[in-house]
Amino acid sequence: MDNSTPTKRIAAIDLGTNSFHAVLVDIYPDGSFRTIDKLKEMVILAEKGMDNHLSEDAMQRGLDALKRIKFLCDSQQVEKILAFATSAIREAKNGGDFTQRMIDEVGIRARAIPGKMEAELIGYAIRHSIALDKEMVLMVDIGGGSVEFIVGNNEEFLYHNSLKLGVARMSAKFVKNDPITKKEIKTLKKHYEETLVEVAEVIKKHKVTTMIGSSGTMENIGAMVANRTSLTADMTLNELVFNASDFKSLYKEFIKLDRDERKNISELDEKRIDIINPGIVLVKYLLKKFNIDNIKISEAALRDGMILNFLKEERPKLELVANFPDPRKRSIFELLRKCNWPEAHSRHVAEMALKLFDEFRDELKLEESDRELLEYASLLHDIGYYISYRKHHKHALYIIRHSDLRGFTEDEIDIMANVARYHRRSTPDKRHTFYMKMDKALRKKVKKLSGILRVADGLDRSHYQNVQNLEIDNQKDKVNLYLTTMGDPELEIWGAERKSELFEKVTGKKLEIYAVNSSEVESTDPSKYKKAKAKPD
Repeated sequence: MDNSTPTKRIAAIDLGTNSFHAVLVDIYPDGSFRTIDKLKEMVILAEKGMDNHLSEDAMQRGLDALKRIKFLCDSQQVEKILAFATSAIREAKNGGDFTQRMIDEVGIRARAIPGKMEAELIGYAIRHSIALDKEMVLMVDIGGGSVEFIVGNNEEFLYHNSLKLGVARMSAKFVKNDPITKKEIKTLKKHYEETLVEVAEVIKKHKVTTMIGSSGTMENIGAMVANRTSLTADMTLNELVFNASDFKSLYKEFIKLDRDERKNISELDEKRIDIINPGIVLVKYLLKKFNIDNIKISEAALRDGMILNFLKEERPKLELVANFPDPRKRSIFELLRKCNWPEAHSRHVAEMALKLFDEFRDELKLEESDRELLEYASLLHDIGYYISYRKHHKHALYIIRHSDLRGFTEDEIDIMANVARYHRRSTPDKRHTFYMKMDKALRKKVKKLSGILRVADGLDRSHYQNVQNLEIDNQKDKVNLYLTTMGDPELEIWGAERKSELFEKVTGKKLEIYAVNSSEVESTDPSKYKKAKAKPD
């Protein structure tokens, strides 16, 4: 294969709290990639702070920005768009509504990734763009809603996490005056002290003396420092290095400025003028607290990590199906491979669907053979993406029915196809031709299995396996689901509740969802869980 010819053109979009960043790259056969275009749109989703609700104006700004990004992608003939939603969208109760509007109004499907994964991807991006060695460094990405902290070197990450310390969030919570007051600075520092206990232990243990900053706030700081010193940063900020005293000199003057004075600084993004101060205070705190000597800027950030992650997943995988003696399983996995299935998501949904099935099998008068069909329908439910996102549930029905699956009867194929078809959008209806062609007993089975799959699919609405543990409390007139999640649970709750109607109908019970973040609790005792309703507003 000719390594000089790109095999694919993709776009990665980081949907941040302050800004949306898109990067378009060509992928080459040897696993390398080359940037062909970039676009940055300032959107300020958390205009009134992180109050767990996106306003209509904020959502419209985001959608307008995405339309411009989509136009660029289309004009550059991009084949695949990766879009990851971070802090503001991840936490908002109506974040699910916003991601649905992205699909309906723009044609871009975004995934809300857990904060810990965001930190890990940023770490990979920095490691890819900055020459690291065995020395442990502190990597910091200061966003609007969160700040990602990674401690690592060229071989490993000792620590990576996302903490809710972003500049938009901190500004709304702690900064009411302009210029910022000494009292507000003191309050901010106290908050940082309390929040960064875990990071502090790792940094002190490994005597970290270098900090690498990525993304907007740190790039703005780097550009301002470069302008004040003899450093050159006209072409790129990547690998720009300055020492702690250079930053402290900037800090001393900058922290006294009011809005009008900050507005005159050309290196400062216009929409960062009102929210940058907590970021400046955070950098000053980190330098002093951990005796950091040098600061380095990385232009690589989450979007670059998204591309690296895509490349890792795209590499030829181990042959999945060669050793399956069972023709049923073998033909299912051959079809999954052909359709480039979203493996992690589909396996996770299948696991949760089977857990629900096992709880309700007797109650719903289902058989053991139905369990296998539900498992395969769950694994197959998103293969319609192979044709297009739009109506992918209907595409799944068509593909399953026409793929010559071995070892299955026609009734079994029809059950799997219809259950996969009803994982989203409408529920079984007399107007649906393929559904009505089935016998009444089979239609009942489809309703029951679809009701289970819809809830399971909703519980991985982010497609990033946020639900680490699912506990089912099946009572006489209601069902309580207890979720332990890796990150904010709102999107998964929204997804499951939005799809719960058929489940409630076939079980005759009300579904209630309770959730807890795994970082907040050590046991799965249901009494520890908080009621966490997330009906869209």
